[in-house]
Amino acid sequence: MKINDATFAGSSTRVSQKPALRLPEFAFIGRSNVGKSSLINMLCCRRGLAMTSSTPGKTKLVNHFLIDGKWYLVDLPGYGYARLPQKAREELRRVVRDYIFNSEELQMLFVLVDSRHDIGKIDLDFIAELGENRIPFGIIFTKCDKSGPNVLAAQIERDKEILLRDWEELPPMLRSSAQSGMGREEILDYIDTVLSNRI
Repeated sequence: MKINDATFAGSSTRVSQKPALRLPEFAFIGRSNVGKSSLINMLCCRRGLAMTSSTPGKTKLVNHFLIDGKWYLVDLPGYGYARLPQKAREELRRVVRDYIFNSEELQMLFVLVDSRHDIGKIDLDFIAELGENRIPFGIIFTKCDKSGPNVLAAQIERDKEILLRDWEELPPMLRSSAQSGMGREEILDYIDTVLSNRI
């Protein structure tokens, strides 16, 4: 798949506030500073399309980006903001769960995981909640350019072992690097396959 046009379509805190044009949605979520916005910019070849920041909790809204007039990439607030006040964390949690559990157009939720570290308890708890609610999801390992190929492969295998403690079957897994462009074709091809299977 090739993206020819990507435009910001709107922000919301409720599913009822989503863009009026209802199309298939592919959403991205992960821990603080895992690289959600950078990955979206890389996929669309549009630096600055999704706003990036080194400040945790910068994304507080559900942001829709219209792709070629046919589907949306969705940038969600992350989770794991230990430095935010409890009230702010609860508000972000509410915004995220309202979207995930109530958006009828959501086709796939990509959970981003930093490839340099073991998948964390907060990630495991989050995907367990997705499983309990039958939300389709996949995992994208980010920052894969930061480790050598052997170290990267070993870390991903370790993460698979951790996941298999609770899951009988592993979700789709993809590798990426916003810096090098690694994974762009694979992720877009996967999205294309999901879209094709809807027909």
